[in-house]
Amino acid sequence: QEGHQRELRSNIFMPCFVGTKETAFIYAVTSAGLVHSVTRSCSAGNMTECSCDMSLRHGGSASEGWHWGGCSDDIHYGMSFSRKFLDAPIKNITGKSESGLAAMNLHNNEAGRQAVAKLMSVDCRCHGVSGSCAVKTCWKTMSSFEKIGRFLKDKYENSIQISDRLKKKLRRKEKSQRKIPIGKEDLLYVNKSPNYCVEDQKLGIPGTQGRECNRTSEGPDGCNLLCCGRGYNTHVVRHVERCECKFVWCCYVRCRRCETMTDVHTCK
Repeated sequence: QEGHQRELRSNIFMPCFVGTKETAFIYAVTSAGLVHSVTRSCSAGNMTECSCDMSLRHGGSASEGWHWGGCSDDIHYGMSFSRKFLDAPIKNITGKSESGLAAMNLHNNEAGRQAVAKLMSVDCRCHGVSGSCAVKTCWKTMSSFEKIGRFLKDKYENSIQISDRLKKKLRRKEKSQRKIPIGKEDLLYVNKSPNYCVEDQKLGIPGTQGRECNRTSEGPDGCNLLCCGRGYNTHVVRHVERCECKFVWCCYVRCRRCETMTDVHTCK
């Protein structure tokens, strides 16, 4: 088990030591995902090491008509497990945690965990005659991972470049901005990202030439963004399929042969 975990860690993290903003997002979302998954298992009673947040069992505000109850998600075990599982290999692989790259990865791991904690919310259920809300039972719950992912994607879009020369603490690369503090929820990167639009076999970048795109979309699958301004080719594709199938007594299915023509757009 221990050996398998070490192998898994090395396979996950070794290719990612490039220090870009994409790496930052991968580390953060992986760390957040581990916290989320482990904590969900704790609340579901699938793990012997943890359960619901027992510290909230006896509390609330009687004057306001609510009390803690149900099963509150206890992220403390999930956070601790994530730190042990994900932070240790970074220190072991680099030999030290003082390098800029290692410090960046450790920070981004923690940023992912902090995102889960920040987006915790309180859910309540009403009790009372005829559906009235005379008394409420409330519990703490994690946000959906989709919401956590959107939060981290926003942090990725606004990630901060740091100096790869670590002097006691992390610091911004831009000298004019070094007095601005770095938040624990910010994502950090050391190296600028390569050009993902153009193929680079050495870096394992396939480029976007020949990629199918959506001409009407303004999102990441849209031709304008995916083709990186190079434009796109349009060709017609013929689809043949069985259609209008009917059961004939007895006993076979009779279908028509339908053809459709669709436009397919691929990046130049």
